[in-house]
Amino acid sequence: MKLSIVMPVYNEERTLEEIVAAVLETPYEKELILVNDASRDRSPEIMAELAEKHPEIRCFHHEVNRGKGAALATGFKEVKNDVVIIQDADLEYDPQDYSLLLVPILNGKADVVYGSRFLGGKYVRVHMFWHYLGNRMLTLVSNIFTNLNLTDMETCYKVMKREVAEKLDIQSRTFAVEPEMTAKIAKMKCRIYEVPISYSGRDYEEGKKIGLKDAFIAVWAIVTWHFMA
Repeated sequence: MKLSIVMPVYNEERTLEEIVAAVLETPYEKELILVNDASRDRSPEIMAELAEKHPEIRCFHHEVNRGKGAALATGFKEVKNDVVIIQDADLEYDPQDYSLLLVPILNGKADVVYGSRFLGGKYVRVHMFWHYLGNRMLTLVSNIFTNLNLTDMETCYKVMKREVAEKLDIQSRTFAVEPEMTAKIAKMKCRIYEVPISYSGRDYEEGKKIGLKDAFIAVWAIVTWHFMA
């Protein structure tokens, strides 16, 4: 099985080389698609250096900042392989968990796999209570509209067959992309599995970007995409 790993990049010069190295170390035939969303730091230069060293890396750039959803949409249009994995460019999610995430697809049971931070992975950083509560509440609201029983709708780790990714036609430009994808995947009647993953969450001093405003945007997106998906 060949993997297409899509990684949005926005001002991640501190972690980009380390997370790319971790992805490349995974024992799979793969391509790594890096999408620079108009970073203002050295991320574009680092991407170019990495692509020059590693032929499995392909780089794409947005001239203006358009958000995570737009970066994923750009990446999804470029995938060439059987299975797509979304990977953030920070160090919160561990590529060593790919082996767990891929099991339901390799066994022919799943079309989509979510990596849950709340099912008890190998390790989970004790983190911000209100951020945790916000994630659980957004997942609950999403489940009400999608009739799924996910534990972690907002997770970065979403793995899907290429044909699912190609049908998503992502429209959201912000972190609303997570409920949009979930609503559309539910409407497709995909076979969805969850597996426990490790999580090393950042705080805002370490570069975390999502906040209260994004929570309100996510609620709006959950309701909107329930009717539009």
